[in-house]
Amino acid sequence: MRPPSTMTRRPVLTALIAALLLPLSGCELLGIESAEAVAARREAEGKAVGSACRHAARALEDCFALNRKADKAAIFAGWREMNDYMRENQIEAVAPQLGPGAELAGKAPHAGHDEAAPAAEARPAPRGS
Repeated sequence: MRPPSTMTRRPVLTALIAALLLPLSGCELLGIESAEAVAARREAEGKAVGSACRHAARALEDCFALNRKADKAAIFAGWREMNDYMRENQIEAVAPQLGPGAELAGKAPHAGHDEAAPAAEARPAPRGS
């Protein structure tokens, strides 16, 4: 028998490559996000955090400290956009309802109770007094 010519091997090889690459082209259908989609989502989330911080009259440094996983550039961009929007439309900032400690701990303080007071009462008295 003669070996197959290159003319008959080329379509078979092309079909094989296409069959292997076809499932990879539908990764979005499997829930796998592309790098661009992840970057866009992170930027949008950072801007949302920054604008919420500005609307709540939080300083940028506080916003960065409270949201360590968010992109700082995106937080700043959102904060700046909200600042411009609030100035143009004469919108007053809304006082935050939760303190920084409550946000970090994931708990809201009880209404009418000071969080610092129970912590101070729970501390033992210093020695020698």
